[in-house]
Amino acid sequence: MELRFVHFYPDLMSLYGSWGNLALLKRHLEDIGNTVTVDEVRPGEDARLEDADFLFMGAGTERSQRAALMDFQRFGKEIRDAADAGTAMLFCGTAMQLLGQSITDAAGNVYDGVGVGAFKSVQGKKRYVGDVYGQTDLYPAPVVGFMNSCTVISGVLTPLVTELAMGFGNERDRGPEGFRKNGVFASELTGPILVKNPPLLRRVMAAIYAHRGETLPETLPEYPMEEESFRIACRELKARAAETK
Repeated sequence: MELRFVHFYPDLMSLYGSWGNLALLKRHLEDIGNTVTVDEVRPGEDARLEDADFLFMGAGTERSQRAALMDFQRFGKEIRDAADAGTAMLFCGTAMQLLGQSITDAAGNVYDGVGVGAFKSVQGKKRYVGDVYGQTDLYPAPVVGFMNSCTVISGVLTPLVTELAMGFGNERDRGPEGFRKNGVFASELTGPILVKNPPLLRRVMAAIYAHRGETLPETLPEYPMEEESFRIACRELKARAAETK
């Protein structure tokens, strides 16, 4: 297949190696015979979203996030329509907050999100920093990552990570984390998240195929180093989580 990705704000929203999510996803899809092109969208530029196969935004500082949001709001209806239609998306780190109803910054200023989800984000001075280990209802394997956030997110009805054994979730320590809806995957976890979590990478690939009315092949190329890194991270974080119970 010929697939087209849209990468929002690669300059503004690029913390924590976020671009690695897009690069790895592109490589894996090309390795099974697809052609992937990436359209980069910067503030003020046009974006063709109606036939995009995947939408992506990486993490940024709170200041960069606000600048991105001021531009991204103009795409609100198109993003909501794409989410309802099952278009695959990944929003990482602070980009997740743009999908909600509103963002309140540390000074109390309130900004509208694009409303894909019903949740609200409130930023403060306290930061939640550390490794995260949890479970998702999307597949049996764990989810691992790193959290560096100053935000409490309330009102998420369908979290990406349903249970944490270690780390801060959307609203509380060891609570559910992230957001998902149809083909939308969003999380404050960095690392980057798809590089750290091969099972999640495959779920995103499957969502891209599903939106095209196709099924992801059951047999995929093997990437031993990626799988070994995941196994080690799961083992070490599971042990640390058990020690802190």
